Amino acid sequence: MSIHSCDPRQNKILSALSESELEHLAPHLELIPMLHSEILFEAHDQLKSAYFPVTAVASLLNCLEDGSSVEVAMVGNEGMLGVSVVMGNDKPLTQAIIKTEGHGYRVSIKALQTVLARCGGRRAGTLSKLLLRYTQALFLQMSQTIACNRRHALEQQLCTWLLSCFDRGDSNSLSITHELIAYILGVRRESVTVVAKKLQQEGMIEYSRGHIDLANREKLEGNACECYRVVKEESTRWIIDAKTSVAA
Repeated sequence: MSIHSCDPRQNKILSALSESELEHLAPHLELIPMLHSEILFEAHDQLKSAYFPVTAVASLLNCLEDGSSVEVAMVGNEGMLGVSVVMGNDKPLTQAIIKTEGHGYRVSIKALQTVLARCGGRRAGTLSKLLLRYTQALFLQMSQTIACNRRHALEQQLCTWLLSCFDRGDSNSLSITHELIAYILGVRRESVTVVAKKLQQEGMIEYSRGHIDLANREKLEGNACECYRVVKEESTRWIIDAKTSVAA
């Protein structure tokens, strides 16, 4: 998708805003490319901007002192990067790295806070409610990811992870290396290669160096762990709640 065909309402949060609130926010939104492996912000750094992806997908990573990392959540066009600011903290607890390149909208923290304050009013502001409801869904995703990493086999984890990437990118193709997948999942690259080869042999995916295609969704979903269903259902639920909130 070209930059010229992007629209703020491709992001689920921005799409659920009332016309008046989107009008307040729109002048502060800057459409930017989000490049593969680009780090948007580091953990504990001063957060200068928040991001609303439209075609890009990012990983939120917990990075340890020994240089290892593990993904605790992923964010695509259903959400926002930098939600800690909604809770009054402008220093994020995770690193955000782009794993599926595309485009998104950037807004400065100062401008976002100004819009949140201006649109507060007696209804507490649609944007404020949307961001708080999305944060709740993100917390559920994080807790489910922790349980998944601890209790489920890598094959199940990878199936769940791939499906989540396909869903958030609105595509059945994914440009990513085994090295980056290993970095994100906190496992050895060789382990990812072995599992990916098995999934390809069983007709679930097709892959070449740096590229993975979905071959059979039904099989891949059948091989994924329960975490995929739990997180997807919550993602669907929060969007329905958001639209109901706006209409009320």
